[in-house]
Amino acid sequence: MFASRTQWNLKPNRLAEALERHKSSGRRLLDLSASNPTECGFIYDAPAIMRALCAPASLQYHPDAKGLKSARQSVSDYYADHGERVAVDDLILTASTSEAYSFIFRLLCNPGDELLIPTPGYPLFDFLADVNDVKLIRYPLFYDHGWHIDVHALKQAITPRTRGIIVVHPNNPTGHFTRLGETAQLNQICAEHRIAIIADEVFLDFSLDATQKSFAANAGALTFTMSGVSKISGLPQMKFAWLAVSGPQDIKREALARLEMIADTYLSLNAPIQLAAPVLLRTRARFQQQIMDRVRNNLVELDSQLARNPDVTRLVVEGGWYAVLRVPATLQDEELAIKLLQEHDVYLHPGHFYDFPGDGYVVVSLITPEEYFREGLLRVLPAI
Repeated sequence: MFASRTQWNLKPNRLAEALERHKSSGRRLLDLSASNPTECGFIYDAPAIMRALCAPASLQYHPDAKGLKSARQSVSDYYADHGERVAVDDLILTASTSEAYSFIFRLLCNPGDELLIPTPGYPLFDFLADVNDVKLIRYPLFYDHGWHIDVHALKQAITPRTRGIIVVHPNNPTGHFTRLGETAQLNQICAEHRIAIIADEVFLDFSLDATQKSFAANAGALTFTMSGVSKISGLPQMKFAWLAVSGPQDIKREALARLEMIADTYLSLNAPIQLAAPVLLRTRARFQQQIMDRVRNNLVELDSQLARNPDVTRLVVEGGWYAVLRVPATLQDEELAIKLLQEHDVYLHPGHFYDFPGDGYVVVSLITPEEYFREGLLRVLPAI
C-alpha cells in the first residue's frame, strides 16, 4: 500500500528507548543536547512579536508565489546587514529550510540523481532525500587543527548523475565555516561539471570570531542559499524561511522561473507570518546576543573542566551551537551515551548520530542553560 521511499526503519534505537525509560522513571535528567531555543530560558520581545502577528492586513489574500514583497525586502535587508547585495526578486520564501531543500531537490534532480553532502553532518538530509527520490553521496570533512573539506575526495565522488554539492556554513555539529579558498574551489568544480552549490546557512550569524561571508551573492556557480528565523531569531515555531538564488545570470533566471512555478504550486507560507517578518528579523539582535553570551560562557566552563579531565579533548569550533568532544573509544558511542544516561542521568548525542567516521566522539549543546551544562559536565567527564 505504501511507497518504497517511506520504507524507513521506524523502530526506536537503543538510546531512544533508554531515554524514554529514563523520562518515565521520574529521575531528574540533565539534557546536554538542547536544540530548541524556546525552552532554554532566553528572553524574547513577546509584545512586539505578538503585535506583528495581529496585522489587520492578514485578513486579505494577495498571493505571490515568491512571497510578499515586504517580507522579501526584510530578507534582502538582512543580507545588506551582512554586506551582501541580494535583490528582492532573487528570493523565494518558504515555510522552512526543509521545504526549501525539497524545492531545490525537485528543481535539480530526476529520480535517482545524486547530491553530495558533508560528513559529519546532520541526519535530516537522509529523510529529505528519500521523500524526493534523491540519492545522497557523502564527501568527508577532515580534522587538522580545525575542520576542512576533503576536496580530492569530493571530486572523486562526482558522477554523471551528480546535480549539486551541499555545504553547511557553519556545519552542524562541527561548527566550522567554509573557507574562502574552499568556496573558490567549489565554484570551479561546480562550473566545470555544471552542478549547483546548495548552502545551508541557518547558523551563519553565530560566529565566535569575525562576521562570516554568506554564499547568498556567490556568482561563480549556480548557488542556492537557505536560512530562516528558526535559528537566526530563535523562533522555530514561526515557520519563516527563504531561498536566495545567485550565480551566472542566464542559469539564475531559468532557476528562478522554475522555482517560482514550484512555489506557486504549494503557496505554503501564510500571510500573518510574512507580514510579521520584518519584526521577527529585527528581534534577532537581542536573541543572538543572549545566545552568544551563553555559548561563550559554556565554552569557558567546558574548557575549564577539560583541563581537569585530560582524556577528553574539545575540537575547534568556529560557530554554531554545538561542541564536539573527542573521548577514549573504549565503548561504542551509543553504548557510552546509554551508560552516561543510565548511571549519571545525563543525555548527550553520540557521534554516530552525525555520521562521524568511527567511535570516540560525543556532541554537546552550547545553548544548554549554564547551571545544567556545568552540572552535567561534572557528572560525565570523570566517567568518560
